[in-house]
Amino acid sequence: MADCCKQFNLSDVELDKPYIIKSIHVQGAMLRRLLDMGIISGTRITAIFTAPAKNPIAYLVRGTVVALRKEDSRNITVVKADDFVSANN
Repeated sequence: MADCCKQFNLSDVELDKPYIIKSIHVQGAMLRRLLDMGIISGTRITAIFTAPAKNPIAYLVRGTVVALRKEDSRNITVVKADDFVSANN
């Protein structure tokens, strides 16, 4: 992915805006769980709902809604989908 794109923690993204997963900074069982849910580098992901306390956050990824705790989504780096597309054309 291009270095020109501003990176965000997944926990800080705007609702209903598409992002592309750039990297995942966890290991072991948590990494396996994320990969099993389809949270893989290069995948489009959109935050679609937050709980009243903003934790957890529901994300649409590969046609499925998954909920992640904020402390887990902080370890996932994303870029805006529009920036990613522009930088790779």
